[in-house]
Amino acid sequence: MELPTYDTLLVERAEQITTIAFNRPEKRNALSPRLHREMYDLLSRLEGDEATRVLILTGTGPAFCAGQDLTEFFHDLAGNEAERQRVSHLATMWRDLILRMFPKPTIAMVNGYCFGAGTAIVAACDLAIAADDALFGIPAVNFGGLPGGMVAKAIADMLGYRDALYYCIGGQPFDGRQAAAIKFVNRAVPAAQLREETWALARTLAAKDPLALRATKEALRQVRELDQEQAYYWLETKRNELRWRQARAGAAPRFPTGDSGSGA
Repeated sequence: MELPTYDTLLVERAEQITTIAFNRPEKRNALSPRLHREMYDLLSRLEGDEATRVLILTGTGPAFCAGQDLTEFFHDLAGNEAERQRVSHLATMWRDLILRMFPKPTIAMVNGYCFGAGTAIVAACDLAIAADDALFGIPAVNFGGLPGGMVAKAIADMLGYRDALYYCIGGQPFDGRQAAAIKFVNRAVPAAQLREETWALARTLAAKDPLALRATKEALRQVRELDQEQAYYWLETKRNELRWRQARAGAAPRFPTGDSGSGA
């Protein structure tokens, strides 16, 4: 699939791994209306791209994403409420729906500053690896606000209640090591090893059955909201659906000792 060139995004494709880098380093990769439009377009294209088995999100320069560009999003669009609402809708769609429900594994490679809406992007990814000196924060309370744009929801879902409160009402930043300790990211590694470690994980995932990966993502997301009996029947249905899809694709499951049964 040929992809267009974007003004605010850099796209790298190799080994069935697609990397998207937010590319506004002079603004610490803050989310502008153009970036929201371009991310919506790019992710919509990549959803069905067979050459993409794993998606990595990162940032150029010293930041992953410094949050919403308040000047461009609010001040510059102050006289155009219809356009501001349209951009807000696209922002919600690409981050809180398309990225969160992306059919392939997604990894946030957090290379630097990650504040406000940037933390919601990390939360929307399946996995996250951060540089140990990356700096995170949910600072809205420091400016008399609350975490908007579904940031509060993302943080409440990802963290334990006391940790979520501590960082949202305290407003203080925390580094990659602490992000790993509170399980906001999977791991923190030295900055010099961040790309190597992230790509090692991406290669491992890219080698697995993409249908099984997608089904597993959907299963883990769904059963969190179900009781034991509901989860059993839902998982049985999902298992049968997976086998049907694998049969259609000519990729039967490879269990070591025959049929794994419902405990697979």
